[in-house]
Amino acid sequence: MNKPLILVVEDDAPIRNLIATTLKAHDYRFTLACNGEEALREAATANPDILLLDLGLPDLDGVEIIRRVRSWSDMPIIVLSARSEDADKIEALDSGADDYLTKPFSVEELLARLRVTLRRLAALPSSGSPVFINGQLRIDFAAGCAFLGDKELHLTPIEYKLLCLMARNCGKVLTHTYITQKVWGTSWENDVASLRVFMATLRKKLESAPGSPQYIQTHIGVGYRMMKIE
Repeated sequence: MNKPLILVVEDDAPIRNLIATTLKAHDYRFTLACNGEEALREAATANPDILLLDLGLPDLDGVEIIRRVRSWSDMPIIVLSARSEDADKIEALDSGADDYLTKPFSVEELLARLRVTLRRLAALPSSGSPVFINGQLRIDFAAGCAFLGDKELHLTPIEYKLLCLMARNCGKVLTHTYITQKVWGTSWENDVASLRVFMATLRKKLESAPGSPQYIQTHIGVGYRMMKIE
């Protein structure tokens, strides 16, 4: 099976070359772009499977590129950026990015993020089989129930909705704003406070050790991610 095609958008030549060397060493196919216009052209014509995107490009801001790509494609987008503030991460993720890697980063971390993204794509339920399986967790979307091993999880409607939302985006960081808008239809401060409470109760039912969660990872100040279990 062919490795996915990865579009690398990075204007810093040493970083671009490092990423290219890393991908080549691990037999990934890739194509390169060094500015926003070139990135949009390659995204439209090369049909990449994953986009690695620097935000600080010379001609277009990376967030604008995310928004444009999201207008016609669902390809996973992993942001590579020196911008480390929560507000920058939230803006990129709310605009449609799937993950956010802060510079400087190790090649091992980059490869790990790529593996997470590929597992997320593989975990998405097909239209003909509306069942999600992740480790001991099984969600039957058609029946509207969830199981951990052989035991059915007794979830409130909000907890079940949260679990399904996380499962359908397994491996992807979801911001507080995204989650509250999907679950409550609004994103007020009270909604975020409620989200934390419901996420805590969901973890108690889902995790064997809520203090060391296996399924749902917290990104402090940003949101949550369901991890793919091997």
